[in-house]
Amino acid sequence: MGILDKIQEIEHEISRTQKNKATEYHLGLLKAKIAKLRQQLLEPSGKSGQKGEGFDVMKSGDARVALIGFPSVGKSTLLNTLTSTHSESASYEFTTLTCIPGVIEYNGANIQLLDLPGIIEGAAQGKGRGRQVIAVARTADLIVIMLDATKGEIQRQLLEKELEQVGIRLNSRKPNIYFKQKKGGGISFNAMLPLTKCNEKMVQLILHEYKIFNAEVLFREDCSSDDFVDVILGNRVYMPCLYVYNKIDQISIEEVDRLARQPHTVVVSCNMKMNLDYLLESVWEHLALLRVYTKKRGEKPDFEDGLILRQGATVEHVGCLYCDLLASSNPGLVYTVTSLPPPIQVCLYCDLLASSNPGLFIL
Repeated sequence: MGILDKIQEIEHEISRTQKNKATEYHLGLLKAKIAKLRQQLLEPSGKSGQKGEGFDVMKSGDARVALIGFPSVGKSTLLNTLTSTHSESASYEFTTLTCIPGVIEYNGANIQLLDLPGIIEGAAQGKGRGRQVIAVARTADLIVIMLDATKGEIQRQLLEKELEQVGIRLNSRKPNIYFKQKKGGGISFNAMLPLTKCNEKMVQLILHEYKIFNAEVLFREDCSSDDFVDVILGNRVYMPCLYVYNKIDQISIEEVDRLARQPHTVVVSCNMKMNLDYLLESVWEHLALLRVYTKKRGEKPDFEDGLILRQGATVEHVGCLYCDLLASSNPGLVYTVTSLPPPIQVCLYCDLLASSNPGLFIL
C-alpha cells in the first residue's frame, strides 16, 4: 500500500469516527499519523533519481508576493495591470506554464509579484505542477489567493486545504510551545495555563508516534494537538494571506458586499480596473512594510531615497547603514508624519513598526 493510499484510508477513518471525549485521543493519533505520512510524501528519503525541473526565480526587491489560484481566475491580467511585465492571458485554462515575475512600485518600495501557473485539486500530492507552485509559494512573504467571484466559496476552501497539507499556515502565527528533544530523562510536560484542547496524555501519544521518548514540552498558550504536531515537525511556514475576488463586475452588488466584508479579503475587477488601489494598500499592510527617511541635524529630511524596513525593525537596523547614528550617545529622535513638531526620544532597540504611520524619519 502506497503513502497516498494510507493517507486516504486514515482520512476515511477520521471522517467516520464520531468526535467526543472517548475518541479524542484516537483522532489525535490519526492526525499525527497523517502529518507524518505527508511529510514523507513531500520529502522522500531516497537520494537516487534526478531532480525535477523547477521554475523558481531569484528573490529581489523589498518583498515577494506569490499569486496562487486555479486556472483562468485573472492572475496574469492582474500582473499585467499592476506591473510593466507582460504575461500571456487568454480565455482558456493553463495559459501560464511557468513562473513570471513582475515588480510593483508602491510607496517607494519594489515589491516582486510572481504569476504562478494555475494549480488543480490534488496539487499537494503532485498533480499537475502543484508541488513546484507550492514550493515557490513557501519562499514568499505574502500569498495572494486569486479567486473567481462567480464560482462561490468552493475554490477558497480547496486552495486552503492544498496549502494546509504542505505545511503553509495562512494568517496564523507559530504556536507558543517550547519543545526540545533530550538524550534521557523521559518526557517532561508542563503548561503555564489550563489546557482545553490538549493534555499530557495526548502529548505522550503523539511523541510515541514519532518515536520520541525523551523530550521537554512546555505549553505557553492553549494549543491543540495539531499545533503540537506542527511544532514537532518544525517545517511549517506561517505567512500572511490576502484573498482577492476577481470578476466582481459579473455578480450582484449584494454578493460583492458580502465578499468584501470577509476578513483579509479584497474584491476587484482586473478587466475594468476596479478597486486596484485598495488592493495595493492591503498588500502593503499585510506585508507590514515601513518607510523610513533619514534627517541630519539642522538639515531638511531626505525624501528622495527612503529605507524600506520589515516587521520587527528597530532603530539599530537603520544605524547599521548610518554609522554616525550608532556612534552617537543619543541614538535618535523619531518624527512621525502626523506629529511632525514634537520628536520622540528613542533607543536603539525601539520597534519602528509600533508607529501606525505610513512613513517616518530619523534624526
